[in-house]
Amino acid sequence: MKSLPAGHDLRLPAWGPYTKQYMGISHISDQARGLRFDLSLMPGFYRRKIDIPSVLWESGYHPWEATADYSFFSHRHELEWKDEVYTDISFSRLDDNSRLVRARFVNQTNHAQNLVLHWMASLQPPRLPGHREIHVCAEARLPQGAQWIDSLDYKELTFARSRPSDGLVYDGYLRGETRGQHYTGGSAIGQGFGTDEGDLLLYEVQLNTSLREGTFLLRYQASHNGDLDIRIGQQSYRLNVHKSEELRTSTVHVGGIPAGSFSVELYGTGTGAIIIDGFTLVEQADIEVVSFPDLPWQTEPELLEGPVTGSLILRYDNCPYHYGLMWNFPDVEVRQYKNDELDRYARHTVHNHVDEVLLGNEKGHFTNIFMRPIHLNPNSSITLHGMVCSGSYEEVQAALQQFTLKDEQCEIVYQAARADLNRPSCYPTGATYLFSQQLMRATLLTNTVFPVYTKRSYIRHNTPGRWWDSLYTWDSGFIGLGLMELDAQRALDCLNAYLTEPGDSQAAFIHHGSPVPVQHYLFLELWNRGQAQAYVHALYPQLRQYYLFLAGKIGGSTTDTGHSGLLKTWDYFYNSGGWDDYPPQKYVQAQALEHTVAPVITTSQAIRVAKILKMAARMSDAWLKDIPEYEADIRLWSEALEAYAWDEEAAYYSYVVHGEDGQPEGILRHASGANYNRGMDGLYPLVAGICTKERAERLISALFDETRLWTPIGISTVDQSAPYYRADGYWNGAVWMPHQWFFWKTMLDLGHPELAFRIADTALTVWKRETETTYNCYEHFIVHTGRGAGWHHFGGLSAPVLNWFAAYYERGKVSVGFNVWMLEQSFNETLTTYKAEFCYEGATDQPFSLIVNMASGHQYEASSTGCVVNWTMNPCGGLDLVITDCLPQAAIRIQAVDAQKSGE
Repeated sequence: MKSLPAGHDLRLPAWGPYTKQYMGISHISDQARGLRFDLSLMPGFYRRKIDIPSVLWESGYHPWEATADYSFFSHRHELEWKDEVYTDISFSRLDDNSRLVRARFVNQTNHAQNLVLHWMASLQPPRLPGHREIHVCAEARLPQGAQWIDSLDYKELTFARSRPSDGLVYDGYLRGETRGQHYTGGSAIGQGFGTDEGDLLLYEVQLNTSLREGTFLLRYQASHNGDLDIRIGQQSYRLNVHKSEELRTSTVHVGGIPAGSFSVELYGTGTGAIIIDGFTLVEQADIEVVSFPDLPWQTEPELLEGPVTGSLILRYDNCPYHYGLMWNFPDVEVRQYKNDELDRYARHTVHNHVDEVLLGNEKGHFTNIFMRPIHLNPNSSITLHGMVCSGSYEEVQAALQQFTLKDEQCEIVYQAARADLNRPSCYPTGATYLFSQQLMRATLLTNTVFPVYTKRSYIRHNTPGRWWDSLYTWDSGFIGLGLMELDAQRALDCLNAYLTEPGDSQAAFIHHGSPVPVQHYLFLELWNRGQAQAYVHALYPQLRQYYLFLAGKIGGSTTDTGHSGLLKTWDYFYNSGGWDDYPPQKYVQAQALEHTVAPVITTSQAIRVAKILKMAARMSDAWLKDIPEYEADIRLWSEALEAYAWDEEAAYYSYVVHGEDGQPEGILRHASGANYNRGMDGLYPLVAGICTKERAERLISALFDETRLWTPIGISTVDQSAPYYRADGYWNGAVWMPHQWFFWKTMLDLGHPELAFRIADTALTVWKRETETTYNCYEHFIVHTGRGAGWHHFGGLSAPVLNWFAAYYERGKVSVGFNVWMLEQSFNETLTTYKAEFCYEGATDQPFSLIVNMASGHQYEASSTGCVVNWTMNPCGGLDLVITDCLPQAAIRIQAVDAQKSGE
């Protein structure tokens, strides 16, 4: 295993598909400041229309192919659906600082076409979360020798009234942190600080020069007139603060202060919430020198003539890079759009054939290389090449001079880069799925954005889709599971991004959205794919911290506040399982029952995670002491679910209602009297692996009953026979992939390979049908029609389609359930022999399954130690193994009969 990144960033190149505005290629200009350079290629019809590849809605482009390291990626831009007239746009690595740009125009109609291509180059500052306005920071200008103390540089922040989020601050922010406009560091302390008397901020300050007539100056914004108590060293002061709609300053005279180190404490007095940007200590006579001007973003470049025909250099103020553009089309006009968006403005001005500068709202700038007209004969194609590069002025000049845009040379570069695509080696039966898999691979790999803010830094981040300008914890677990099939390092980085150092008192893990701990499953899957011991030693302490918080044991966690042993995470997010409109969850919110009602999934997930960590703990003598705790937790939570949540009549596990004293009182029912949890949540003890055989059989029956949860397109989120099932919900009435992945793995744990295949095969068929029809990768599928819906370039929760394809069609892949911890496994070079040694967490008398994809065209024999193994050939070409009578540690060997005879 390579070492993990020190922070939460991804190990990806500076050039990549990181845009948040228009699809193309981006360069990270200044990571510390969140500054990004974008180059987007926008095709269209000459003097008719320009197609804008917006990443924020369906706009006619589709991720097409990509390598994991971004040495190559492409998208198809449809000008006339479907593939009548289109442009394939790709970017290929030349070196660390430059990329080949290729645009292939294809006309498959019987009519000539007049097309155009716009290169749009822009410098993009960071924006406030949610694609809001550009983030503007201020600068503290102080007298010489004075020091500005940023409010986030505290040693301690304590709210007088503890909060559930004290140990799990959202998005990896610091406790009390708020992002906003005109703060000196981009952030300030807010979140209600000062509302309660005794709220405390503690700083350690080093004063380099003594003050004779010192003044304490605070920059802030207050909701009410009031006071803030200040203690500097041993002296106490009271600072009057004034209600304000914007940031302002207040001062208090503190007299002489000797040079040296001392503490500064700020205490809320309960007079109202205050946002604190920071403070300084200066001489009274120098107060007028202090100012806080905004730091403007300079996004309009100086356009410098390039060293060769068809080239241009862009120089931006306060940007560490120059950018070079180079093209090989003769009929070009260089123009400028002075506007912050092109979706409307470029369309509105498409018939302006006169102006070189198109003057819009002047809130942004795009340099436009306008290539026109591009004539295509009927049933023909044209390929244009270009280059984009970054560096100092001299480096960019040299790159533009040295590179040639000869078509033959460019095509060699393009073909070499494209040859690095990770194409799966699959059985012939899998060929029918290859195109739909290609689109998901490209979507998942290229759904990466910059900047995303966490832990006081800007990072590259794998996003479920570019509409989500944020972190997303459970989605990112599934992104990692999908990336695992494509590139282990990408998957590992995705996991690492959400883990925090042991002892982090403000973030037990990086939390955004539904607290479903998919990271633990990604950890298990990566281990079972062959990670080294160092992998477990690096990640186990972080994953244990994550677990302990979900279990309600550290950091002020409130997940275990009742007396039933059932867990709930309502204090951290409204959504227990990612299913936004799951009926009992909606009811709990609407009736404000979060304090007294517990779902099933949270406790069930905690049980399964405890089992995963219990297996991992055996890898180090230092962790063996943790195992009794896991066993006790598993026993406590299992007994609670069985005792309080099981509904014998409905044959589902239930939301459990508690009294104000925290004692369980009964199950949550719908107004009709029906159990309110007839849906996926009610089946989750299956995933936990705690059900008796009789209860497991009843749950499995519901899962595959076509009048209840099973549909022609997979597993419905809600039982179709329930009185609260509806056809127009987001999750209710729809089929999603992520929870189906959990139940697929569970069918392997329960020794039902035929049911596992039914889930995977149905999902792959649905996915193939929709992606081939629309070229889109959707969030979910509507039960009534089977058609895709939701976000159209969705990786995230739809990523299991990559896992299912790999499990059944990719040679050399092995798939197991949650109860198997691989100690050692290997194939021989020809994939005719497979050996594995593993630990088994399940019951000895519980059959379980493995899927092993061996070479085709052979007869196989299986042998085992510590278990009994039987196998059959599945319809895809791999082997379904059913293992029985398994001891806690066992081994299996599968070998081709002809290979055995030849002595392999």
